[in-house]
Amino acid sequence: MEENSTHQEVLNQAEVKPVQIQSSSNRIRLAVSLFYFGQGIAFASWASRIPDIKHSLNLSDGELGSILLALPLGQLVTMPISGGLVTKYGSKAILTITAPLYVLALSNLGLATASWHLAAFLFLFGIIGNMCNIAVNTQGSEAEKLFGRPIMTSFHGAWSIAGFTGALVGLLMVNLHIVPYHHFWIIVALIFINVFFNYKHLVPGKGTRTERKGKLFVKPEGVLLQLGIIGFCSMATEGAMFDWSGVYFKEIVKAPSSLVILGYASFMVMMATGRFVGDRIIASLGRKKTIQISGLIISSGMFLSVFLPYIIPATIGFMLVGIGVSSIVPTVYSVAGKNGKMSAGMAIAMVSSVSYLGFLMGPPLIGYISALSSLQYSYAVIGLFGLLVSFLVTKIKAIE
Repeated sequence: MEENSTHQEVLNQAEVKPVQIQSSSNRIRLAVSLFYFGQGIAFASWASRIPDIKHSLNLSDGELGSILLALPLGQLVTMPISGGLVTKYGSKAILTITAPLYVLALSNLGLATASWHLAAFLFLFGIIGNMCNIAVNTQGSEAEKLFGRPIMTSFHGAWSIAGFTGALVGLLMVNLHIVPYHHFWIIVALIFINVFFNYKHLVPGKGTRTERKGKLFVKPEGVLLQLGIIGFCSMATEGAMFDWSGVYFKEIVKAPSSLVILGYASFMVMMATGRFVGDRIIASLGRKKTIQISGLIISSGMFLSVFLPYIIPATIGFMLVGIGVSSIVPTVYSVAGKNGKMSAGMAIAMVSSVSYLGFLMGPPLIGYISALSSLQYSYAVIGLFGLLVSFLVTKIKAIE
């Protein structure tokens, strides 16, 4: 009886006309997790074949770097309208449409025979990827309401596991000498099967456009802006770890070639682990305290690797950073989705817009500071972001 009343509450918030939820809460959770996994493995599949595509197109490092900007550009261009689409048509409908389109856009990347082809296909990949991202996170927020307890970090954990899986599959495809286009079509088939068997178990409902009609984009205000800044700090840290951890271990830690990957691997493993245990921690400590502690852990890990740049302490430091960032963005999205002033899709899109800027700006910031001083100082600055997270969250009353 309690579960049915919770179901009805979700329907009242998410749609105009009541729709009977026929799937169990656990089946809905599995379906949403698999959509997160599908999006993660699609992105990881692209990332795993970048070296091959770079070689086939004879691109220099500089040319590739410029072309890669097309993907986040596509995501940013779509940020203003993704929330509106999810709000109008509902996250289930948008996700059911964009998930297959996302992998079809992935397959196009394997067709590129010129640099401008790759840039155009990456731009499209970014556009559809953003719509898919807002829709799946809105689904995660709506599914979480069915349980009455935190489960959002486990969804992001599914995305992290997909990243590992996609990298391993990519390595296998390279060793089997399977070209990217054929590799990507294997992923297309996998995602189409996933969508076919799981779309009907997503949280149903049609969104409304009751707030701010006529405006294509509404800037984040108040608590949403604060949540976005917290997400910005966390994603800037993630971006710094993704793009610079190998360089840090090679140039600062002076790790042997066989151990250069250790920093990135330790970060990723602990981030994924943290996402699967994060929901229990949040349920025990509360969202605010969890984010406060997470920020302190990020700073501790960063400063440890900065002041003791040796293999063991730096590895431990990167592990701490992985734990620290694991729960922040999922929690921020969860809180945004539960705001009482606008739809979950619009709120998540707003917070995501600010947060994602951190992912884009974090790696260049590392490079600029490193050019002026050193890579160690760059990581020390990123360490300050963790302290900023802990400070900002104390000011947000909407987080319990």
